[in-house]
Amino acid sequence: QVQPVESGGGLVQAGGSLRLSCLASGSIFNLNTMFWHRQAPGKEREYIASVTEGGSTNYADSVKGRFSISRDNAKNMVFLQMNSLKPEDTAVYYCGRGGSWGQGTQVTVSS
Repeated sequence: QVQPVESGGGLVQAGGSLRLSCLASGSIFNLNTMFWHRQAPGKEREYIASVTEGGSTNYADSVKGRFSISRDNAKNMVFLQMNSLKPEDTAVYYCGRGGSWGQGTQVTVSS
């Protein structure tokens, strides 16, 4: 199966915003909860947010109130809107579920 593909990362100043996108194949996306994780240099990969097929969302405490996850079921896409970014949000961001994850997109937040 084709792995998810993330996009939208980049360099942004603290307090700024970015919107990440993820395109997944139907076999991964359909009827499944989708996840965003991230991994900062020297740290373990961590859960950020998830969205069910019906649109219910959940967030890690570290991003609650600043990040928003959504999905477009017609396009097999998942999004992560990131606002009020902090330097500690710098990481590679991954989209997927189970054993199917993308290559990630780099987000760098400068102070």
